[in-house]
Amino acid sequence: MLFGKKLTLVKKRGLWGWVFIAPWLIGFIFLFAAPLFQSVLYSFSELKLSPNGMELNFLGLTNYSNALMEHVDYNRTLIEAVISMVINVPLIIIFSLFVATILNQKFRGRMWARAIFFLPVILASGVIASIESGDFLQSAMMQAGEENTGTGLQSFELESMLIQAGLPVGLVEYLTGAVDRIYEIVSSSGVQIIIFLAGLQAIPAQLYEASRIEGATGYEAFWKITFPMISPLILTNVIYSVIDAFTNNEMTTLIQTTAFQQFDFGLSASMSWIYFIIISVILMATTFLISRKVYYQSE
Repeated sequence: MLFGKKLTLVKKRGLWGWVFIAPWLIGFIFLFAAPLFQSVLYSFSELKLSPNGMELNFLGLTNYSNALMEHVDYNRTLIEAVISMVINVPLIIIFSLFVATILNQKFRGRMWARAIFFLPVILASGVIASIESGDFLQSAMMQAGEENTGTGLQSFELESMLIQAGLPVGLVEYLTGAVDRIYEIVSSSGVQIIIFLAGLQAIPAQLYEASRIEGATGYEAFWKITFPMISPLILTNVIYSVIDAFTNNEMTTLIQTTAFQQFDFGLSASMSWIYFIIISVILMATTFLISRKVYYQSE
């Protein structure tokens, strides 16, 4: 009952949704709202230190113009970040769904296997993350790969073989790019694997039993039962992967360098907001396109 009115199930769920996000809303209002609006002000101004403290000189769109038209590295870094996201996100989704499907099967040592695939998420918050931020680990792996040419098939050899097999050049370049990015893909798939695994375990076993009685193959069961049932989680993982890809790249490093090493806070803020707008547009377009194919169970 709310104000003397009986709530429907849909309204009750909506009310509980607001209850669950209330801590985040409170934290955002009291911790992030002020810095957020302050960064907007900085992006249109020049911040200078004076004997009286910080002074803001309004510049209009000058910082945005400098970022897009005059800065040497901004446009290149921005384009590289977008291209990297376009390549990595589909690979991460496919890989994490594949691994989650395997980990959902019954086999000896299943719990250990699940822990192994989630380890990169845990390690990313510690020393490994600091090493990766300096590109030491990646450069060492690349150097080892270049030196160890006789122990495995290099990506350029794979590319030549696939082209000779008659595959389109664009598809071949995408596949060889996936080979070169395997470390990055695996280390970025831990959370997505857990989300997919939770969704797979929530699918009623009766659906698969009924499909087997009707003579459905494993392939048909996957595309007719598994894939539609976890399609909402595919959308969730795509959104998460896009955001994660945009928060861990050279673009964020460039923004931080501009602010805290060059002390150009206005230019750094304008870079951040351009970056934020591009991320928002990509997220809205992605959500709109994928949500049209998502299957939701009836209330």
